[in-house]
Amino acid sequence: QVQLTESGGGLVQAGGSLKLSCTGSGMPFDRLHIGWVRQVLGKAREWVSCISQSGIKTYYPDSVKGRFTMSRDNAKNMVWLQMDNLEPEDSAVYYCAASPNTVDYCTSRLSDYKYWGQGTQVTVSS
Repeated sequence: QVQLTESGGGLVQAGGSLKLSCTGSGMPFDRLHIGWVRQVLGKAREWVSCISQSGIKTYYPDSVKGRFTMSRDNAKNMVWLQMDNLEPEDSAVYYCAASPNTVDYCTSRLSDYKYWGQGTQVTVSS
């Protein structure tokens, strides 16, 4: 069973930055493609970014492209989401999600993610 734990959330002013971390255990980390997903209470979950097993491939939706950067270090079982130029609309609970795959890829499809963390709250004030 894979366990994912997020950290790094908090309160920041609009235009500021935060760096979220996610650590994993229970499976060789380099077998997992990983994504970040956010959710506002009462709304559907929204895919924010993903990174392939090797870290070579990263993808972002237009809403965060150019502001968010995802990275990973498989030796440390860690992934990060650097969030810059934050906007109040970025306020949400951010989840780290992962799933094993033999192909070096990642996906925006939430149903493809098998394991989920508990989330970390990000609040951006205007």
